[in-house]
Amino acid sequence: MIARLPVTMALSALLASATGIPVGRGRKPKDTDPPYYLLYGVTAQTGGAPFADLNEDSSLVYQVTSVSGPDPANPDSHGVADQAEWMADLARTAILGRDPATGLWVNELTIPSARVIGRSLDTEPGGTSDQSDAIMSYVQRFRFDLTST
Repeated sequence: MIARLPVTMALSALLASATGIPVGRGRKPKDTDPPYYLLYGVTAQTGGAPFADLNEDSSLVYQVTSVSGPDPANPDSHGVADQAEWMADLARTAILGRDPATGLWVNELTIPSARVIGRSLDTEPGGTSDQSDAIMSYVQRFRFDLTST
């Protein structure tokens, strides 16, 4: 069985290190103003080969919400679609980017006792705004296919 928490922790670390933007797991990162990412585990499916561990493979979906916000140096500013889309581009590249020469993932996702065998963009509903908070968010969902090692 592939545990979800190590995958969540590895994905959070990958996203933060590859983009340089703070990541909150299910809530705003502590002591951080936008921009930041929110990471949520969404769905999970398990399976496996007949007559073996029926849960040796997993397909996990995570939501990455890019949260754009006002410039702290400008009290009249607000989150903008351009910043949210830029953040979404960074997240997509961090998670799905491959080296053209080798075909390997640019950013390794290392999980104890599991190997990532597939990554894909599951859905990308796009941007929404909240005028009262002066923020703009952009939602993407990524699917990770894993097998036990």
